[in-house]
Amino acid sequence: MLDKLFKPNSIAIVGASTKELSIGNVITKNLQKFEYKGPIYPINPKSEEVRGLKAYPTIFDVPEEIDLAHIVIPPKFVPQAVEDCGKKGVKFVIINTAGFKEMGPEGEVLEKDFLARAKNYGLRIFGPNCQGIINTDPEIKAYCDFTFTYPEPGYISIVAQSGGVGAVIMQNLYDLDVGMRMYASNGNASDISIPEIMRYWGDDEGTRVILLYVESLSNPKEFMRIARQVTEKKPILAMSAGRTKEGARAATSHTGGLAGGMTTELIFEKTGILSFRDTEELCQAAIAFATQPIPGGKRVGMITNTGGPAIVATDALVSNGLEIPPISDKAKETLKGTLFASASISNPIDVVATAGAKQFRSALDVMMEEEQIDSVYINFVTPPFVDCDSVAREFAEVNKQKKKPMVCNYMTDKPQWKETTRILKEGGIPCYNFPETAARALAALTRHHEIRTREIGDVVEFNEIDKERAGHILQKAKEAGGENLSAGEVYELLTIYGIPVAKWRTAENAAEAEKAAEAIGFPVVVKVDSEAIDHKTDVGGVIVNLTNAGAVRSATGMLNKTLGTKGALKFFVQRYMPGGRELIIGAKSEKGLGHLIMFGLGGIHVEIFNDVVFKISPVTTAEAQEMLTSIKAAAVIKGARGRRGVNQKKVKEVIQRLSQLVTDFPMIEEMDLNPLIAHEDWVSVVDARIRI
Repeated sequence: MLDKLFKPNSIAIVGASTKELSIGNVITKNLQKFEYKGPIYPINPKSEEVRGLKAYPTIFDVPEEIDLAHIVIPPKFVPQAVEDCGKKGVKFVIINTAGFKEMGPEGEVLEKDFLARAKNYGLRIFGPNCQGIINTDPEIKAYCDFTFTYPEPGYISIVAQSGGVGAVIMQNLYDLDVGMRMYASNGNASDISIPEIMRYWGDDEGTRVILLYVESLSNPKEFMRIARQVTEKKPILAMSAGRTKEGARAATSHTGGLAGGMTTELIFEKTGILSFRDTEELCQAAIAFATQPIPGGKRVGMITNTGGPAIVATDALVSNGLEIPPISDKAKETLKGTLFASASISNPIDVVATAGAKQFRSALDVMMEEEQIDSVYINFVTPPFVDCDSVAREFAEVNKQKKKPMVCNYMTDKPQWKETTRILKEGGIPCYNFPETAARALAALTRHHEIRTREIGDVVEFNEIDKERAGHILQKAKEAGGENLSAGEVYELLTIYGIPVAKWRTAENAAEAEKAAEAIGFPVVVKVDSEAIDHKTDVGGVIVNLTNAGAVRSATGMLNKTLGTKGALKFFVQRYMPGGRELIIGAKSEKGLGHLIMFGLGGIHVEIFNDVVFKISPVTTAEAQEMLTSIKAAAVIKGARGRRGVNQKKVKEVIQRLSQLVTDFPMIEEMDLNPLIAHEDWVSVVDARIRI
């Protein structure tokens, strides 16, 4: 439990200073200015007081118990300060000081030192190299942080790996006049982790939505386990950094090169976290999540008193995947008796500019009762000839019912309509300056519903597989010292795991290649089989559609002539499988997580179009289906313009069998099945690579 961190009864500042611009002084000032409810104990051996508070030479001189202590002193003194806090019985320590593992080996030694000392006393560490925490609860008012924004109480809690990004989010909410519940930025996270903070807020009744910013995950599996638990209770809205970095430049496989920096995004997807790519959109969505229920679907009812913004809003809603269905005949009859004759009675409902509280309320009541409407979008301009305060009160009254979520594009001069603005805010109506912003916030609520209600599917376990034999092949290859498995080893593994492959044989020389081709049956493909040659096609190491023994003899001679300088060549002979769709299925190991599984268009198209999707293994039945339908070329796979589609059932099975293979054997670093030839009746791997 982190109660004494976020709800401390008393706080000490080790390193509290009389210097106005020092961090120790700023933290003391923030606690005072925020009106922290407990006692504050500055620790300073050279001063009798700090900012009017009695100062103590050491923490042992404080006569009372201390729940939480800040440490703001040079790094070399931190381990002893932690030891002193442990002896004093302090429950939590926030180490604001920097200069530890983020600075190199010497700093890492210091960090390990203070962690070991803390563990001896059961003392928990927040940080080091961090901002701290904030709790706006009126009963606590703990501003244990050196930032400068003083938020009002609210329902949004923020945890950020980067204090800079966390401060931007906090300031943006403040500028939007939106309250906040708690805040945490834990820097190096040497002890208390972001997942632990998320779990604590998952159980906090005052937190309705969690905002998360991360740059890396030190323990992905722990994060996933806790994130799943928390998203069952309340929404997590998140952003990650490094989405566009070229993650694996040295990767030898297509899968490794295409995976890039998307792992965190996939973890969000797998655990039900709603992901954002824009900080402002994240904050705007949080406003809606803090006050509104989650819609039951994507069907929106719009009410407007102005035409143009309704058109803009309609475009924005539809482009964000929402629908604006017609309203029922019963609803139209009701509205005919309550709205002005000039009103437009459809969806959107245009109540016209002269509409007052009665007309808006009638339209709202109708939308709340319509079965085919899941959420309500309001365009509200404040005409000077309308009692706008009364309109706002009706909005607030309907919002109290919490039947369906509401968002409002609020178009006004707020200094002139202060009372209307106040009523809307206190009534919990999310108000936005632009129609597109309101539309995106409503779309975020809807996306959360879709995530929470999506089909998860099952992980299929294929039981006919001889894992012992597969393990023997991999272990033998590992002991041989190579990274890339030979073609024979690769295809034997695929066969063991029930992944269909074109008929094949290995050949030690050209003569054996001829015999192998005759045994397989023409036409065949001949490939060089050398660990020194990775992308065989790029160097002319693949010759296709050989229809007789003479063609095979000629092909092997040419390969020996052009590529023999790379060492004695062996050959891989395979049945030629023309036609069909070329697909790619691959896997890439991710430290601490498992494997990313990739699917998309294969052959040369994988690098030209980059039309691929990833999932985290093990891949479920529902995820395998989603992989097939979520690439841009999904229509091609399904069948389009008179061309038959591929056997999707068999493709999905290959995805799941490959997922099981890499899950069973984590030593596999990267793997490509490229291409997998897919017809309407069958699928077959015609080229594959595995790196361990």
